[in-house]
Amino acid sequence: MIESWIAVSSSYLASKKAKDSLAVDPYWPKWDSPWWHMTLLWELGRADAIPKDSAEAMLAAMEAKYLRFFPNPREPLPPGKDPHRDVLCHCALGNMYQTLAACGLDLDARAPWMRAWFLHYQLPDGGLNCDDKAYEKGGSSSIQSTLPALEAVLAAGRPLTPIEEHFVDRGAEYLIERRLAFRLRDGQLMDPSFLDIGFPRYYDYDVLRGLAFIADWARLRRRRVQRRSVNWVIEALDERFPDGRIKIEKPCLTATEGTLLLEKGGNWSRGKSSSFPLLDAVRKPGSISEVLTRSWAETRKVLESRLEG
Repeated sequence: MIESWIAVSSSYLASKKAKDSLAVDPYWPKWDSPWWHMTLLWELGRADAIPKDSAEAMLAAMEAKYLRFFPNPREPLPPGKDPHRDVLCHCALGNMYQTLAACGLDLDARAPWMRAWFLHYQLPDGGLNCDDKAYEKGGSSSIQSTLPALEAVLAAGRPLTPIEEHFVDRGAEYLIERRLAFRLRDGQLMDPSFLDIGFPRYYDYDVLRGLAFIADWARLRRRRVQRRSVNWVIEALDERFPDGRIKIEKPCLTATEGTLLLEKGGNWSRGKSSSFPLLDAVRKPGSISEVLTRSWAETRKVLESRLEG
């Protein structure tokens, strides 16, 4: 059944309806628009089902629509620009960067501003933050904002530059110091929902996503990871999923989040988000996720040779 819904999303992306949606806005509305069909297909490991013309159209729409920087107190939003519709956040760009790269687009050559964006907005603590106020006087990072950017830079498909190596190393240190989910200032859990595994992630975070990045980083950068930083996650996942098959424990953000909708008069307003069949088919709590199961198996295998202490 999943393959049939993949085919439906693929057909939608090739349709006039999808092209018209991109012409209006690359990102909105959530969730039944090209952005979300494409990023879900990528998360499923099925970027091959995204029509090449659709990937090209998404890149063109992003190039035409968005500012090349993240407005913040030091880099203000230009007059006449909408903070919700003319601006990308780090997590959104990180996810779409990975999606378009998986479609075979050479973003280094065609949109070099994207990777430069990630490198520019790393905060002193090693992460990033989609809250613009964090960029006033060197604020602290958000783990949700950080992960997609780190994933995007690490998955370059080529040797990293020294600047990129520094970026992912600092980002990995940010995660490891916080044991993937805990605040430094008081040792308390950042958010209880981070312990529950969800799918699709889109821009959500859970400890398996963080652990998978650490494993990829350790493998590609040939680094060791202190066992005390991550072993609690491994033990928790082993206890909850003794057969190694990961069940979805929480609905993704689609369950409660609203959206911006274009009204007939041309104005945008807040409204209720929608869904689509593929999303409904793969996000059910209690169901086994083959994607997450593979991720967990690969992550565990890598960490077996990378843990120390």
